[in-house]
Amino acid sequence: MNSSPQFLFVYGSLRKNFPGTAFHYITPYFSFEGDAKVKGNLYDLGEYPAAIPTTEDHFIIGELYRANSGEEFNWAISQLDDYEGVYPEEGEEQLYYRELTTVYANNQEYTAWIYWYRKDLTGMPRVESGDVLEYARRKNHL
Repeated sequence: MNSSPQFLFVYGSLRKNFPGTAFHYITPYFSFEGDAKVKGNLYDLGEYPAAIPTTEDHFIIGELYRANSGEEFNWAISQLDDYEGVYPEEGEEQLYYRELTTVYANNQEYTAWIYWYRKDLTGMPRVESGDVLEYARRKNHL
């Protein structure tokens, strides 16, 4: 297994073809390694997706990135933690947490950071394909 805490798996607004500017949070600090997937379930929260881990054979489609520099990694990941609301300000709820997980990319297994949703998703629509970009294209063209 190719293991390093300096890998990052993204599945939603940080993906390169997701509408908006969030992808620019990672481009100066991370390089694209390849299309990837992780075991998990993906849900549609309207403005953004939410993922939770699973041991079942359900996969979330996303992208794997490698940190460009070990020295900048801690600063860059702290910026992403802020973007994802990992450490909310007083009066705000923590929506996501960051954790290492197994990522499948380039016919290999990697250990990479992922942002999992931490609240209950009961009743929220599940993205069956696990791919938020494909889901959004279908949803917007119905």
